[in-house]
Amino acid sequence: MLDKLILPKAKVWLQSPDCNVKSVIDYIEKAGYLREPQREAIEVYLFLKLAGQNRPLWRLFCEGFFASAEDLSKFNINQTAREVLERDGAARSLFFWARAQDASGKRPGSLENYLINNVQHLDCGSIIKSFFYGVEYTDYLFSLPMGAGKTYLMAALLYLDLYFANNEPENPLFAHNFLVLIPSGMKSSILPSLKTIERFEPHWVIPEPAAGNLKRLIKFEVLDQPRTAKRSNKARNPNAQKLAQHQPFDSLMGLVAVVNAEKVILDRLELTQQLELVEKTDDEKDKLANELRNLIGKIPNLQIHIDEVHHATDSDVKLRQVVNNWSRGGTINSVLGYSGTPYFSEKFEVTSDVKIESSQITNTVYYYPLTRAIKQFLKKPTVKPISELNSLEIVERGVAEFLTEYGMKTYAGGTTAKLAIYCGTIERLEEEIYPFLTGKMEVPAEDILKFHKGNKAHKIDPKAALEFASLDTPLSHKRIVLLVQIGKEGWDCRSLTGVILSQKGDCPTNMVLQTSCRPLRQVVKGDYETAGVWLNADNAKLLDKQLK
Repeated sequence: MLDKLILPKAKVWLQSPDCNVKSVIDYIEKAGYLREPQREAIEVYLFLKLAGQNRPLWRLFCEGFFASAEDLSKFNINQTAREVLERDGAARSLFFWARAQDASGKRPGSLENYLINNVQHLDCGSIIKSFFYGVEYTDYLFSLPMGAGKTYLMAALLYLDLYFANNEPENPLFAHNFLVLIPSGMKSSILPSLKTIERFEPHWVIPEPAAGNLKRLIKFEVLDQPRTAKRSNKARNPNAQKLAQHQPFDSLMGLVAVVNAEKVILDRLELTQQLELVEKTDDEKDKLANELRNLIGKIPNLQIHIDEVHHATDSDVKLRQVVNNWSRGGTINSVLGYSGTPYFSEKFEVTSDVKIESSQITNTVYYYPLTRAIKQFLKKPTVKPISELNSLEIVERGVAEFLTEYGMKTYAGGTTAKLAIYCGTIERLEEEIYPFLTGKMEVPAEDILKFHKGNKAHKIDPKAALEFASLDTPLSHKRIVLLVQIGKEGWDCRSLTGVILSQKGDCPTNMVLQTSCRPLRQVVKGDYETAGVWLNADNAKLLDKQLK
């Protein structure tokens, strides 16, 4: 809902004399490398960064930054309410927040009417701060659907901050160093796509020669070492060793560290009932994990990017607490989150009698809907719900229709169209789906890739991980990819053209939308491309619900 207040204000600011970065926005649009959602998100970011002075959302709200007193003139409200709303920025912001429709077209209950009649009795500042989880630091969430380029947006914002920081090193608004956090243990699917940050060309958003200078300034560190290295006089944790080599930190600029939060930051922590962090035990492993956390907390002017930030799990609560601890050290510039699905049902208490619900994560500052992305640039999906067939029959129909329509499809660049079949369990993949495809359907084994984590009964081919990573290259001639607990989120395979979810449990129930969207990424910019999605009745109902 907040995004509906911010974007119009950002557009007005961009055309005002107060905007001193219009040339940057004009360059990005003229260069033509970024899509509409990426450009709009950058506009919102620069508006908040410069016009909003990088202040936390709750503070901007309380100051009335998104709602001026003049905006009240068109509303028919009583004089008492008008006087309070005109002088109290927090009350005024809360009033406009109540009027703003969220992404589903709903309004937050009866708050608008309640405010008009009772605003003089409310502590609107405290209410607003509760909306933004009580954090003191700057925390913005950008919501772009799968395939719209969240990773490239991340890189663009990173380079833009570094560009301004390089021009004004003493200006505290701009970050000097960056940490990309991957929550919820999704290293296997997301870390490879995040490495595309390295391939981002800064001249897409910044003119030469500044772009080339920044490219040379950037130093990437992927903190993915799972085991402790030999003793070092600087650090014993191998990931901490990678960071320690960049000391002294005081003059550090251009570091981009990518880390799997659960594996290297959170795994030795527990939360008390008061949501306080404690080490599990006082053993050597705790000291090593804490070593990395402490070292990260010392990196100055640090901007944190959190991918797939919508996951509401215990690990993410711990992650929030770790970031809170870092912010108390004064080294955090800002926290930027990214999500294709910023949906999370929350209730906020205005008074003991008035509670409001929100279906969107409240610090979402920019939102680009999936339906708009499909109209503009994603593949156009044909969703085929099938209720009259059993699971194997759905697989049979889906594979047959896919091979008929896309079996000979080769995209520009030499990649072949691919179909992903999510199998739920390793046993089902190995003992049912794969034999069915190679047997009854006579699909050549060399056209199929089996990819899972393996178990005692079914070991995975050592070459499978490399083949999975190579699917979106001309080297791969696989047509059908069989998956278990892999490729639901963050899997960037543009040549993926179809998905089959033939039974309940093929993917988690809350991830049917994300999984169904896997084949929608556009391969060739500007081309009209299509995709197929085959679903059983249960998954079709879940998809419909999640789309709504």
